[in-house]
Amino acid sequence: MKNHYQVIKGPVITERTTQLKEKENKVVFEVNVKANKIEIKSAVEALFKVKVAAVNVQNYLGKPKRVGVHIGKRADWKKAIVTLGIGEKLDFLEG
Repeated sequence: MKNHYQVIKGPVITERTTQLKEKENKVVFEVNVKANKIEIKSAVEALFKVKVAAVNVQNYLGKPKRVGVHIGKRADWKKAIVTLGIGEKLDFLEG
């Protein structure tokens, strides 16, 4: 991936991810399915100007869905849990 904006799609903000951010200094992003850990780390460091200590990824398969007789599937997606370095802070809701 060449563009950092293509790697990171956006933050995942839930109760669990908010607790991870507060207690363990980890931030969760939805990322491109084809992105690897090295690309995710460089994208976060470049876009948010923070030091990344570690990156963990989880792949999710889309659930099959049905509306009447039409059968489809939700899109597959990937989640990245980024551990920030000591003393680093990242806040999405800041002005």
